[in-house]
Amino acid sequence: MYAIAASIILLLLPKHIYVFANENEQTCDPSVDQKCSNTKLTHIRLGLEWFINPDHLPLVVAIKEGIFEDFGLNVELIEPKDHWEAEKEILDGRLDVAVTEPLHLAVDAMNSKPVLGFSRFLHTDGGVMYKKGVGINRPSDMCGRTISYPGSPGPGGPAIVQTMVEADGGNCDISSYGKYNGGFYHTDAIKSGNADLATLIFWNFEIPEAKAQNVDVDFFSLKDFGVPDFCQLVLFTTPDHFGVMKESLRKLVLAMRKATGIIHRNPDLAREHYLSYVGEAEDEVGKSIQIATMTATLPAFPNDNSMSRDYYERLMSWLSSTGQVSEETNSADVAKYWTNEIAW
Repeated sequence: MYAIAASIILLLLPKHIYVFANENEQTCDPSVDQKCSNTKLTHIRLGLEWFINPDHLPLVVAIKEGIFEDFGLNVELIEPKDHWEAEKEILDGRLDVAVTEPLHLAVDAMNSKPVLGFSRFLHTDGGVMYKKGVGINRPSDMCGRTISYPGSPGPGGPAIVQTMVEADGGNCDISSYGKYNGGFYHTDAIKSGNADLATLIFWNFEIPEAKAQNVDVDFFSLKDFGVPDFCQLVLFTTPDHFGVMKESLRKLVLAMRKATGIIHRNPDLAREHYLSYVGEAEDEVGKSIQIATMTATLPAFPNDNSMSRDYYERLMSWLSSTGQVSEETNSADVAKYWTNEIAW
């Protein structure tokens, strides 16, 4: 599930009604919500990287449990209707914070975009999904296969697969891979036969989704075959926005951390909150996918929101060596695009 790029946004249905005082501060309407009478809340517009799903559970639990309000925040979740450049949405005043993956954060920084990551909230497993029974039993068997990936025909998909093939002792020309752009519909790409492989998938989402549709799949994990483990989600903003909103962003981190504790201690309650927020699927396949993805995602929320400089140095080295960034932008100072200042 690649973090996404683009420019039209779709607001999720509001959970409370507010009377806006100004762009970043608002007061609740006590005629609608007695809980927040005379309370001033800081408004944070948070852009998601995809449609809302179990990966965003700390945000949902914090909303449903009133944790954001307890911290003086009104967090508005905003879904991308299509691809967007989230840092541009922040610069243009339409977002305050956005969700992305470490991979895209590093690429943006290496391309001199004004981004600053400050909190990791999901760490799952993932990599390359393949259909079983078609002669793919180990990573080296992926040589020359057709890959579905959102950035096709760019270098990302082949770079991931080729690294895994070589780590498994295989040797093939990187130009041998077929390329298919199935967007983020990885299961559909394999089910339809348009691709043999799909990347980047999160095992807690695409694997249960495929199996619920009776597609017999498995996956090779990035971390097992030489690719930096970027199956994670982080929060980021711009450096200027971080400076202005640091206090509120710290509260955002703490509120999500408190919600993560509830998820770990009371997963049944977390499930209830999620289904109440998004609505239960109408068909049996949809219900099966909801249950399976939720169950697989519950353990994926870390208590530690920090990330290391060494991790990002390794990630940038891999991006450069696989030609995913130009020679002119093959490095960036990690301290300029990641901070643990409010992650502890």
